Amino acid sequence: MRSLSAPLMAVLLVMAAPAFAQEAPPVLSLRLPVACEIGRTCFIQHYVDRDPSAKVQDYQCGTMTYDGHDGTDIRLPTMAAEQAGVPVVAAAAGTVLRVRDGVADVSIAGRGRESVDTLECGNGAVIDHGQGWETQYCHMAKGSLAVKPGDPVKAGDPIGRVGLSGMTEFPHLHFTVRKSGTLVDPFAFGAAPASCGGGQALWEAAVQGHLAYRAGSVLNKGYATAPVTMAGIESGETERDVPTTRSPALVAYVRAIGLKGGDVQTLTLFDPDGKALAANTAPPLDRDKAQWMMFSGLKSPPGGFRPGLYRSVYKVVRDGKPAIEQAFGIALKP
Repeated sequence: MRSLSAPLMAVLLVMAAPAFAQEAPPVLSLRLPVACEIGRTCFIQHYVDRDPSAKVQDYQCGTMTYDGHDGTDIRLPTMAAEQAGVPVVAAAAGTVLRVRDGVADVSIAGRGRESVDTLECGNGAVIDHGQGWETQYCHMAKGSLAVKPGDPVKAGDPIGRVGLSGMTEFPHLHFTVRKSGTLVDPFAFGAAPASCGGGQALWEAAVQGHLAYRAGSVLNKGYATAPVTMAGIESGETERDVPTTRSPALVAYVRAIGLKGGDVQTLTLFDPDGKALAANTAPPLDRDKAQWMMFSGLKSPPGGFRPGLYRSVYKVVRDGKPAIEQAFGIALKP
């Protein structure tokens, strides 16, 4: 499924701007604009598209982007996480220029892009950091904006919460950086268009290690008592269905992002003795996939499942080499 984040607003947020912005260093230093842990409570779904043609290319010459994408998408793993509330914070000190609030938190799936015409960013804010630097924050939750035009902010100050407003189908923050009105890739400032791995990262040293490039990640994993659906994973309902030794079935599931055409995925479930109980090998993907879900399991044997630690291993093989591997387990109790 292709993300529908805003290609960054042909129409900017309409709000009054202050007369001046505070000074900032020539090269901006950014902290993560979402109060989350990359790789555990949030994930990078898409990077800036660095290819000026109709082709796509992220800053590492991968395909974790789509045509014309002008920001970094930081995604939450489920709608339940979004509803619990995850703060969006100022990535650097500055002055709030513009804000918008009041756009509904509703996925555009099934209602079309035209439903958010001119409101693609949804609820958002623009912050001026001085010397031509600006950051923009999109898709925030309705009613969560905690700042107004003219407010000074420090790096890390809360400005809202991650939401589902505007042109999107999943909860995330679309974060854009500009210098003198020109788009900047915060992972590759100054790199030539369509170059690989060049330029300068604008992220502060404390977060750079957490933002190492991943060409695909496991977004969700766990166990359920019945076959799993994408809707159940997204809503958080599936993770509340905790199996026991008396459950009618034991089903391991994963949802991965950033998969590529030709990837071969395998999910295997093992019993407490290490014996494979069930395995699911999906056919090679026909094309790149923004996200993909699969599960593997079996019905309860007579008398129920044996207590103990059950393990699962999810593997992705790409071009004949391991690309993703993740193991996880569950201790079944009576």
